[in-house]
Amino acid sequence: MKVAILAGGHGTRLAEETEITAKPMVEIGGRPILWHIMKLYSAQGFGEFVVAVGYRGETIKRYFVDYARLDGSMTVDVAHGSVEQHDRVADEWIIHLVDTGQETQTGGRIKRLERWVGSEPFMVTYGDGVADVDLKDLLRFHREHGRIATVTAVRPPARFGGLVFDGDLVAEFTEKPQIGEGWINGGFLVFEPAIFEYLHDDRTVLEADALEQLAEERQLVAYKHERFWQCMDTLRDKRLLESLWESGEAPWKLW
Repeated sequence: MKVAILAGGHGTRLAEETEITAKPMVEIGGRPILWHIMKLYSAQGFGEFVVAVGYRGETIKRYFVDYARLDGSMTVDVAHGSVEQHDRVADEWIIHLVDTGQETQTGGRIKRLERWVGSEPFMVTYGDGVADVDLKDLLRFHREHGRIATVTAVRPPARFGGLVFDGDLVAEFTEKPQIGEGWINGGFLVFEPAIFEYLHDDRTVLEADALEQLAEERQLVAYKHERFWQCMDTLRDKRLLESLWESGEAPWKLW
């Protein structure tokens, strides 16, 4: 199953970092948060990624080209211009880096990935959040409910928006101040190919347009994740993630 990662936004609330790089390339423990997200997926058996790039997308492309070429030891024959690699321990990833536009909205970016993800169910997440989600259990939950979309619901600080439930179904998806039980969309979604019928053009917002409509049609269920989740939305968030990584007890390190 392929994993689509939304990595094209401007990250304006991290302007100190994102003036020169894409937000998913902001580092935690010397590695981009995008790398951390991909590691937690691949640790659970999901190793093919379709990354929707946009703002500063060249920094993401350059990182993975170098990541593939510079892993392990090497012998450089300067006179003949040859490079021989040794002891490579690179992750067994296949990464499709897809330009999805500078100003495209979240739903529009996924729409542009349609030919890359094919006609099978696929996973989606944002390029700025980590969690200790059991992805195989999430997939089991999605299949059992037989709906078009599953969102992972998490309990964040109150400054975020919320989800309102009707059993396991999402009755309302809102970006308004936190309401009800205080759950929000934490990413780590699973979609059936029918999702593309709800994504119309570059202006489609995944959350406000597609997920709202799916909730109204009772086609959106929520997998409740009660353990660790943290996005990197501000410098304060980045410092928190850094401190967890440096402590050696980062909850999202499943590898």
